[in-house]
Amino acid sequence: VQLQASGGGLVQAGGSQRLTCAAPLSIFRFITIAWHRQAPGKQRELVASITSTGRTNYRDSVEGRFIISRDNVKNMVYLQMNSLRSEDTAVYYCNAPEQGYWGQGTQVTVSS
Repeated sequence: VQLQASGGGLVQAGGSQRLTCAAPLSIFRFITIAWHRQAPGKQRELVASITSTGRTNYRDSVEGRFIISRDNVKNMVYLQMNSLRSEDTAVYYCNAPEQGYWGQGTQVTVSS
């Protein structure tokens, strides 16, 4: 099973981008979905997560700038990224951490 991340691209610093994770899972509404990112030469890191009940969690560096949300009808999770910085440049992945499912990643490049 693969999740499908999309929405990446090139954006100027200070701009916004919205990523989408499509999760064609029958159990979607019951599971936590997370976004991770990996910058060149760095380890993959957790960016944000959202539980089945809508509880969210963010890493400190994106708190107040990024918003994770979900649509349990469309089986989608979104990551709205605002006030983007060059250090947000990375490949972004979505995953279902409890099931071990991953998407293929989408590149976000923030130009300064």
